[in-house]
Amino acid sequence: MATTLPHALDAALSDWQSSCCGRLAYYADSSSDGTPLLLLHSINAAPSAYEMKPLFEHYRGRRPVYALELPGFGHSERRDRRYDAQLFADAIRGFVDEVIVAPTDVVALSTTAEFAARASLATARVRSLVLLSPTGLRDRDPPGPTAQRRLLRFFQLPGVGAGLYRALTVKPSVRYFLNMGFTGKAPEDLVSYAHRTTQQPGARHAPFYFLSMQLFTPGAVDALYKQVKVPVLVLYDDDPNISFERLPELVDSCPNWRAERIEPTLGLPHWEQPAATQAAMDAFWHDSGGG
Repeated sequence: MATTLPHALDAALSDWQSSCCGRLAYYADSSSDGTPLLLLHSINAAPSAYEMKPLFEHYRGRRPVYALELPGFGHSERRDRRYDAQLFADAIRGFVDEVIVAPTDVVALSTTAEFAARASLATARVRSLVLLSPTGLRDRDPPGPTAQRRLLRFFQLPGVGAGLYRALTVKPSVRYFLNMGFTGKAPEDLVSYAHRTTQQPGARHAPFYFLSMQLFTPGAVDALYKQVKVPVLVLYDDDPNISFERLPELVDSCPNWRAERIEPTLGLPHWEQPAATQAAMDAFWHDSGGG
């Protein structure tokens, strides 16, 4: 049974009505001056702005900070619609252009790194990108469109999808998958909130597009990442779900890209090694004239 979803962050929660993406929720603390910072959660069965809580809490009061909840997640609209990479990129681009309305440093986690890179190609207001354990850097592409459509049809079969989603989102399952991102155990507050967000009406719609591999960009290194013109920092280490075979090639061929390993972490460096993560980000923004 769905229960009211509490705020992910101790901050003002507002709605923005996007012409292409529907009603989107975001948290903001604009009590300080400086270059705005936009924090973007990952895509999976249970994400929300809570994933970015350590960074929001650290940077609030130092600069304007925003945490957007992407279409289909958190307090944003979760209707049954087509979810694809362009939709998420449009949400990011529109939020920067229409809500923040200023050059913005963007931090994106995991799959959302691809959407943030795509958004940066469509607006001059993305000033820089920090990509935490980004997808799109492995040496193999995701399954092709035919396989993706078959997977989605399977997930959407009456009775099949609902049962599968329930199995993935019972609290022990949520804890299991989150533990994969930590060298120790995932914090219980993160587990509890992730579980609660999966119990909201419409929560399964967007994750099915993720599970059917439809949100990944084929050839992301060449199609997206090498096209990005703004400064980019990749923070990474080991990740049980993501590999980085093409990262050295990208850094070598694109002078605006840099990478730093944050050890030991398993995909969530801002949770496991917050001081090292923040120091790397601060140095990057200092060097690129932002922050």
